[in-house]
Order: sequence, then C-alpha cells, then structure tokens
Amino acid sequence: MGGARVECAASSEFARQLRMYDLKISNNIPGVTLGGIGWIILLGFLAYLMSPQVGAAFGIGAGGAVAPALAVETIDGGTASLEGYRGQVVLVNFWATWCPPCRIEMPGFQRVYEDKRDEGFVVLALSTESAGSGAVREFLDEHDITFPVAMASAQMIKDFGGVRALPTSFLIDRNGLVRQEIAGYFAAPALRMAVDKLLEEPATARDTMEVTDG
Repeated sequence: MGGARVECAASSEFARQLRMYDLKISNNIPGVTLGGIGWIILLGFLAYLMSPQVGAAFGIGAGGAVAPALAVETIDGGTASLEGYRGQVVLVNFWATWCPPCRIEMPGFQRVYEDKRDEGFVVLALSTESAGSGAVREFLDEHDITFPVAMASAQMIKDFGGVRALPTSFLIDRNGLVRQEIAGYFAAPALRMAVDKLLEEPATARDTMEVTDG
C-alpha cells in the first residue's frame, strides 16, 4: 500500500510540474500550450507516415530506377519473375507474419489484387521469415491470400536497397521501373489509386512484345 501511495504522490507531483511547465510555455509563447505542442508533434508524425502513401496515390515524387532482376520460387511451388511481369503493374512487398502492420495490410492487398489483376496488376510478396515457410503458409491459408508469395533472400533485400523496415513496398510500372517506395503500412485505398494511375500508362512496344512472346 505504501508503494502505491508513493507512486500516486509522485504522479501528482509530476502533474503539478507539468502544469507549471505548460504555464511557462504559455507565458513565453502566447497562445501555445504543452498540449498544443503535443498535437502539433502528433500531426506532424502522422503526416510523415502518410506522405509516402499520398505521394504514391497521386504519383507525387515518382521515381524511375530500373527494378532489380528478380526470379523466385513461390510458396506453392510455382515461379515468378519481374521480367515475366513486364507489361503489368507490380507491387513487390517485403513482409513477415510477426509484423503487425504487415498482417493488417495483406488482406487489403488481396482485395486490390482481385479487383485489378485482369487489368494487369499483380502482387509479389516476399517474406523475410527466418523460421521458414510454415508460418507463412498458415497465414496465407487463414486469410485466403492468393497472389504470389515467396521467401526473401538476403540478396533480394540487398538488391532492393537494403530494406530497413517492415513492411516495405515497391510499386513497379509496366516498363519495369520502380515508381514508388513505401516504408510502413500501405493502405488499400492509396494502393488502389496508385495502381489505377500506373495502369493508365502504356507499356513500351518492346515490353509489350516481350510479354506476348513469353
């Protein structure tokens, strides 16, 4: 009980000091309080998190580097490659089952994939799972994920610039150019807008011929 009372007293003292600090800020900067500064910081942080998604949705700051060569064996025993996907819009997503934002965004990716695949959109998810593919298979079955999924190698991660956070997504246009990189959660509405914009752009005659011949 004594410990609880000390903790409460300490909390009261902290609250008193916080109010005094808030008052000092208000006196030094008219109209600005500690709470107000907190909201400014929070809104700034949210804007920082959302800016890549907004950029992708509206095509702002689109890049243009050639996507690295990538060929993988998928979880279901098939094969997939970026060369084979030329002429389509591709979302390459690095993720893991233990990553909460990854788990949240995957069903959204599935919905956009189902809606847009006949128009030329594909998702290629690369799991960084260190414990093997068992947990990945279980997650895919549980959430009815049907787009191609493979295990990421260290070389793949390096080829994409050394992915530093999960999830990280790369949007690749019909001509094999990386147009957007989104670090963190990628909301389905933003993805849908970005995909629609890229689907409106034509592939070059050469890339279209390669896909047809393949």
